[in-house]
Amino acid sequence: MTTVNIAGVPEHFNFPWQLGIENNKFQLQNIDLKWTSVPEGTGKLCEMLRKGETDMAVILTEGIIKDIVAGNLSKIVQIYVKSPLIWGIHVAANSNFHTLEDLKNAKVAISRIGSGSQLMAYVNANNEGWPTANLQFEIINTIDGAVEALTNQQADYFMWEHFMTKPLVDKGIFRRLGDCPTPWPSFVIAVRDEFLKTNHDAVSKTLEIINNISKDFKNIPEIDATLAQKFNQKQEDIQAWLEITEWSQQNISENEFFKIQIQLLKLGIIDKKSNFEEIIKAV
Repeated sequence: MTTVNIAGVPEHFNFPWQLGIENNKFQLQNIDLKWTSVPEGTGKLCEMLRKGETDMAVILTEGIIKDIVAGNLSKIVQIYVKSPLIWGIHVAANSNFHTLEDLKNAKVAISRIGSGSQLMAYVNANNEGWPTANLQFEIINTIDGAVEALTNQQADYFMWEHFMTKPLVDKGIFRRLGDCPTPWPSFVIAVRDEFLKTNHDAVSKTLEIINNISKDFKNIPEIDATLAQKFNQKQEDIQAWLEITEWSQQNISENEFFKIQIQLLKLGIIDKKSNFEEIIKAV
């Protein structure tokens, strides 16, 4: 039995992993998969890979590419969710911000430096034609920290996944001013180089198992009701999310990687080009 430590955000995207664990899909293939939920998101996941606190991570594409370029000794071994991530742009319900233009010089709440919430603030600023050098950030760690920071006016707006944040909009805690989809596949699976070198077969088996689950995930009877209950969502919101979400069982192609890299360079998220083999690894 090979122990594989994997980490990811506690969101509906990652429910296929929970199903696999609950149904002993990994155990039956001699994989002891240990899942760690990381509400802090991508910045924390990158740190865990660097420190060897996890072997694998389900992580935002832009965040892990940026961190590998910056020295994280890991590789992307597969796209996990190929559809874009829809980032809602949120303000406190009683704030004086009512349009995206109002946020031009406002302070952004982010979970951590290098997190998706920070990197997507650059994407949004670029979309709106704002100078990205003017962006100001307030580190809030988690979505609960964002609620506190926006309510207390320590920060002005917060970008987080549309559907996971919608309950806060429905409760009148946040207002959503718009959405900003990622211009690339949303989630990938990354593995530490050292672990991949010594546990190649275990990584390959792990990917095979999750791919068998994810490709049929939408066809699971009453999966919308299950997800709605587990993640405190309205069933119609889960149905809308399922409609636009596509899991992948493939890795990033060389052509796709270079397109993503060019976009990240233009946005200033990375400061140099890398070779395909430095970031992507076939398993």
